[in-house]
Amino acid sequence: MTGYGMAEKHTENYSVKVELRSLNGKYLDLSLRVPRFLMPKEIEIRNTFGKQIERGSATLSINVVKHKVNENDIQINDALAGQYYKKLMQLSENLNAPQHDIFRITTMMQDVIYQDDEQLDEELYSLVKQVGKLAYTEFDSFRLKEGEGLRSLLLGYSNNIAAGIPKIEALEPLRTESTKERLQKNLKQLVDDESFDKNRFEQELIYYLEKYDINEEKNRLQAHCDHFTEALSKNPKGKSLNFIAQEMGREINTLGSKANHAGIQKEVVTMKEELEKIKEQALNLL
Repeated sequence: MTGYGMAEKHTENYSVKVELRSLNGKYLDLSLRVPRFLMPKEIEIRNTFGKQIERGSATLSINVVKHKVNENDIQINDALAGQYYKKLMQLSENLNAPQHDIFRITTMMQDVIYQDDEQLDEELYSLVKQVGKLAYTEFDSFRLKEGEGLRSLLLGYSNNIAAGIPKIEALEPLRTESTKERLQKNLKQLVDDESFDKNRFEQELIYYLEKYDINEEKNRLQAHCDHFTEALSKNPKGKSLNFIAQEMGREINTLGSKANHAGIQKEVVTMKEELEKIKEQALNLL
């Protein structure tokens, strides 16, 4: 599910900011953006937040600012600096170039002067975890709020499908009348036919009437809609709602195949449109 959470905390020594965001996705894809000194804790951080997020394309960013720098944090690589200085002096002599800036240039070379932030400060890591929890709390609240809106949408789609059932029932007398007229016309033609087989005709008529009946499909569809509504009230998983939607789809398809009436077919198409909306939105649920 889509979510966003951010938290920050400042102490005398550090400022820590944690930002967590996610987009809908079928599987968990967690990207970490953390300082180098937190790399030893990467697996722990990934597992902790991965279990909480569960699913989606998520990004976790941790930013740390040190307000105080210890004397031992700044390091100078004497050996590397000496080699840079020696090579630059030789190059200067070979090219007959000025030598007054060589020392300054040496200090600016890569890895000559660096900040040793490889050591993990337990006080700082504890602060990172505190801020991370706060960020996740806000992130989870965001998702819950979105989930409530999604619940209302899904409930509306299910109610629209259920509302189509009485509309179909209202059209059934017209469907029955038009079918009766068609059968009477065909029956008259068959009776006049010398090859007319009465027994076979009765068997086919019984089969046709059984196929024509849609009461079971309507009842099952209503039951599935009721089940869907009940499931929504129990914070269901997206997969469970999809399973119910599949059952609803079977009954709707059967209604369509048995319809034999333009008005009923129109209602079935409307039901299918609402069902597709359910399937699409259910993918956004955890």
